[in-house]
Amino acid sequence: MKSIYFVGAGGIGMSALERYFKAEGYKVGGYDKTPSPLTEALIKEGIDIHFEDNIDGVDEAFKNPQETIVCYTPAIPKDHGELCYFQQNGFQVMKRSQLLGIITREKRGLCISGTHGKTTTSSMVAHMLKQSHVDCNAFLGGILKPYESNLMLSDKSDLTVIEADEFDRSFHTLSPYMAVITSCDPDHLDIYGTEEAYRDSFAHFTSLVRPGGLLLKRKGIKVEMRLQEGVRYAEYSVNEEADYYATNIRIGGGTILFDFVAKAEGIVMRDMEPGVPAPINVENAVAALTICMLNGATEEELRASLKTFGGAKRRFDFYIKREDFVLMDDYAHHPDEIKASLNSVKQLFEGRNVTVVFQPHLYSRTHDLVEGFAEALSIPSRTILLPIYPARELPIPGVTSEWLLEKIKSDDKCCVLQNDLVDHLKALKAEGKLDVVVMMGAGVDIERLLPKVKENIG
Repeated sequence: MKSIYFVGAGGIGMSALERYFKAEGYKVGGYDKTPSPLTEALIKEGIDIHFEDNIDGVDEAFKNPQETIVCYTPAIPKDHGELCYFQQNGFQVMKRSQLLGIITREKRGLCISGTHGKTTTSSMVAHMLKQSHVDCNAFLGGILKPYESNLMLSDKSDLTVIEADEFDRSFHTLSPYMAVITSCDPDHLDIYGTEEAYRDSFAHFTSLVRPGGLLLKRKGIKVEMRLQEGVRYAEYSVNEEADYYATNIRIGGGTILFDFVAKAEGIVMRDMEPGVPAPINVENAVAALTICMLNGATEEELRASLKTFGGAKRRFDFYIKREDFVLMDDYAHHPDEIKASLNSVKQLFEGRNVTVVFQPHLYSRTHDLVEGFAEALSIPSRTILLPIYPARELPIPGVTSEWLLEKIKSDDKCCVLQNDLVDHLKALKAEGKLDVVVMMGAGVDIERLLPKVKENIG
């Protein structure tokens, strides 16, 4: 094979594979629905991307089935013209997860899974190993600061950090050397149908860890263990004794300190400080520290690298952080993620007024988890909803942001169109009503609005 063509090339997970295979010497190209800052960056790096579903627009270099692999994301419709062409003309066509699975079978995969927490935890593992003598490769679900990439390559280590995505059962193609389960709160019910089926997919994931490897699970998660013989099992926690846990947590003055305890090893690392001081990151850090320590990183390396961890873009990401005004971005799009993020914001900025601007992601998720969304979005002082981001879905009658808004128990709440958001926030700021603003959601719209909000409100 000489070339790889990606259908859905602008996805964050797809882009890491594109960069990887470009670095390996393959010709890489693809299609995506709309241009974005990420696709612009990929094009500048020499990856051939176009934005019209038309096989005539595909470079001839990708039209030889003996020389081209075609990779697609499950978010692409089954009747997509280019995808159908490749499927009907003898090409080897595979999902992104299958291509990633091939890589994990060739290397020692450190696979981080969970409904939420997986991007931050996998980013922490990648950063800390990269800053240690151990080193690693990494395929991440977010752009890691300050590397400005979601891909890391190593010429000396076969350890490969992978964000293991449960959407469409993608993580079932992986072959982990070590695996982490950060959470298992039902999501993607449009795919799984029931909570039981969703949890069962994680149970199957536990069976994929190689003999001689490790499964690390947050204590209290309801997932059946189906481990192969010879796989070690351990649990981690915060403020509760486990195999690996955080204790003596101190939050204040914009920083967090905690002690990391590795019970089996008899190790206590005192006064560990995460570089992104979000309370939820203590839990993520415990998992990351455990994986890195068990792969040979020293205490000195872990202490220094945890403190310099700058976070992944769109994960508790500060755009402005002043005494008089804070503007943050967060990718949270599941009720439990939103709750954890907003509670972290309230802890970090105690006594200040918090405004959340949230764009629901998917009609099906909004419908299935509406009560959880309403509860989580009742936490801040003010809630502003944008119209639902549909992604791959058609509308569901009656499922709208206005329907969700009615269920939110807050006196200060409203729905605003994307084009009106900046003016709405400017008016609130002119009245002295903006203090801490959190932009939140997984859709492209909210990400594109951020620079405009920063420019006009900051």
